Amino acid sequence: MGLKIYIDGTFYEKEQAKISVFDHGLLYGDGVFEGIRSYNSLIFKCREHIDRLYESAHTIKLKIPLTKEQMTRALVRTLQANKLANAYIRLVVTRGVGDLGLDPRKCPQATVIIIASQIVLYPERLYKEGLKIITVPTVRNLAEALNPQIKSLNYLNNVLAKIEAVHAGFEEAIMLNAQGYVAECTGDNIFIIKQGCLYTPPQSVGALRGITRDTVLGLAKKARIPAREAMLTRHEVFNSDEAFLTGTAAEVIPVVEVDSRGIGSGAIGPLTKRLMSAFRAATKTEGERYTV
Repeated sequence: MGLKIYIDGTFYEKEQAKISVFDHGLLYGDGVFEGIRSYNSLIFKCREHIDRLYESAHTIKLKIPLTKEQMTRALVRTLQANKLANAYIRLVVTRGVGDLGLDPRKCPQATVIIIASQIVLYPERLYKEGLKIITVPTVRNLAEALNPQIKSLNYLNNVLAKIEAVHAGFEEAIMLNAQGYVAECTGDNIFIIKQGCLYTPPQSVGALRGITRDTVLGLAKKARIPAREAMLTRHEVFNSDEAFLTGTAAEVIPVVEVDSRGIGSGAIGPLTKRLMSAFRAATKTEGERYTV
């Protein structure tokens, strides 16, 4: 069975799934998106992802032609059409078809696209051995210029950083902000553990408030692991006892080396393992249930 793509209420085979070359999502990266996971016929943190999508759209004055309930049903229909119990879902809303000018008023109707497929961001062995990452020169966008809480289709800042990581032979990289503080990685949030306390950069330094990030903070609270947001430099990262990354596609993945400095013992730490296990358990219970 071929992949079926949802575009504005209709399903198309992958080869026939097309949008206009005049769509402002293509021309200008003008739109918003969410990456969502389903596990065993449960859309993990579905409400949180849908809420964030509509918040991003509201901030850029993009009117989504579906209610939140209709959007959730469209997600479920897409998973069912592809007979997927476990999937990575890319939900995209573009400004829609306009002309070659910037003016969003020329785009009368937003375009809604839903793709449900599979994703393997990192090899399985790295969840057992841990990631080695670097810091790249590309600086995180200024929050005053493009707020990181808007999950926009303009991801060139992250793509440029990813290019630098790949060119250097690494899977992932840390991005600093203009003041030299750790913001996030090219596609993931970052956490460190020092003396039993969990730390992650605040939104104000240019970090996205990730759904998986917030899930881990909630799991830490339940496990009575002290956790807080903190301004981090590379010095704090280098001298942490443990480190890991979080993201919808990445889930929770340990980090054992940053810029050739070993993290802690150089092996995956006990609190990281504990949180990885707690996250896997959470994916079985928290979300929107559906049938295939």
